[in-house]
Parts: sequence; structure tokens; C-alpha cells
Amino acid sequence: MKGYIMLTVSCFLIMAACKPARHDDSAAQFFASGKWIDLTYSFSEQTLYWPNNATGFKLDTQVNGITPAGFYYASNAFSAPEHGGTHLDAPVHFAQGHQTTDQVPLEHLTGQAVVIDVSEKALKNVDYLISVQDVEAWEKANGKIPDSAIVLFRTGYGKYYPDAKKYFGTDEKGAGAIPHLHFPGIDPATAEWLGTRRKVKAVGLDTPSIDYGQSKDFKTHQVLLAKDIPAFENVANLDQLPVTGAYIVALPMKIKNGSGGPLRIVAWVKNG
Repeated sequence: MKGYIMLTVSCFLIMAACKPARHDDSAAQFFASGKWIDLTYSFSEQTLYWPNNATGFKLDTQVNGITPAGFYYASNAFSAPEHGGTHLDAPVHFAQGHQTTDQVPLEHLTGQAVVIDVSEKALKNVDYLISVQDVEAWEKANGKIPDSAIVLFRTGYGKYYPDAKKYFGTDEKGAGAIPHLHFPGIDPATAEWLGTRRKVKAVGLDTPSIDYGQSKDFKTHQVLLAKDIPAFENVANLDQLPVTGAYIVALPMKIKNGSGGPLRIVAWVKNG
């Protein structure tokens, strides 16, 4: 009997050891049933930053050529503000003592997405505020937003990037440009509703800021980030996502004590 038990346990352990291989095959098959969509703008000298940023993205060539040993080698140094191009706003950006970039849980950067298209209204009104009614209308058509969803708003402004005058409302630089900013954003009341009534894990959109251009107090930032709900700004290609069913992976540069950072955000979408 003892030998039979040992044999049974041995067989179970062998089967358990084989499971990862089968799971790996299943994962590969699963991802092969869909495609990845890049939601990130490339970083370059064209990358858009807040007009009063003193600097933008800079790439300096350190080495580029054939080494004395006869092989090719290239290496660059780059510098950039945290908040520009496709990027993350960490909670500490507007909520003192809250999560820094390196502290944002991976669970808040990955997950199922819903895409709410307000482009018809936003493209007609540069100062459009995305309302609770917009979200409720989406739910009426598509069902309740699930808890822990990543909510992405499509305003249609992605088609203007990187044309600063069309995207920001002005191509001026410096503090004097701030009063001339005009682009859509999320109404603070909508931010509160999403954070309390739907318990979303992150929000994002295809404009320079989750607050609209004429905001003076950045209340939407204050509301969401105080709830440790990170934000993704300047998100690209939202027109390529379905209203539901996309899976988001949004990984920022892991900057210790950062208030944000460059973001590589992608979406997996099932074929068909």
C-alpha cells in the first residue's frame, strides 16, 4: 500500500511539473488569437510637453560607429521632463504623500479597458468637459462599467498630435501660453463618480491632460490621484480599440520618487 501511495504521489508530481508547459502553450495560443496595438507616441524632438516646460525630449549621441575592435556599437543619453508625450501621472503628482511612480501597483497599470467615445461632442467644443451623462449613455448602450476597469476616453484629439496649435490650442511657449490652452478633459464630477460609483483602477485619454485646457485648479487630477487612481495622458490610437474587450498593459519608466514618467502603453485585442 505504501508503495502504491508513493507511486500515486510521484505521478501527481510529474503531472504537476508538466502543467507549466501546457499553460505556456495555452498562453501562446491565447495571445496568438489576437493582436497588440501600440497606444504610445514615439519620443523625439517632436514630443509635446506642457508649454511652460523649459526643456523637452533630448537625445544625445554618445557613440555611433565602428569600434577599434572592428564591430559596430551605438549608445545614446536622453533627458526629458516626466510629463510629456504618452506618460503616466502618478498619484503623488497632485496628492501629497501618495504613490510615487515606482510605487504604483502593477494591478493599476494592467487590466480590462472600456473605451468611451466622446469625439462627436469634443471635436465641436475645444473646452468640452466629459460628463457623467456621457458615461451613463455609454453604460446604457454597453452595460455597466465593471469595477477595476481602466477607462479610456476618446476625444478625437489624437488626430492632431504632434501639431501643438491644434492639440494644445496654441503653439506658444512659456507661462504666457497657459491662458490660451484649449482642449477637452474630464469634468471633476465625472472623476468623482468614476472613483466612487465605479471604482475604476486607472483612466486615460487622447489629450494633453485629464483636466481640460482652461482648468485653473486641476480638480480632476486632485480627485482621481487622491484616490490613488493613476492617469495616462496623450494616449495614441484609441480609434483602433473596441468599446470593450481590450486588455491594457501600461508600463512607465520606474522612476524612484517620480511624479510620473514616460509610458509604453499597449492593448491586446482579440481578432475579429
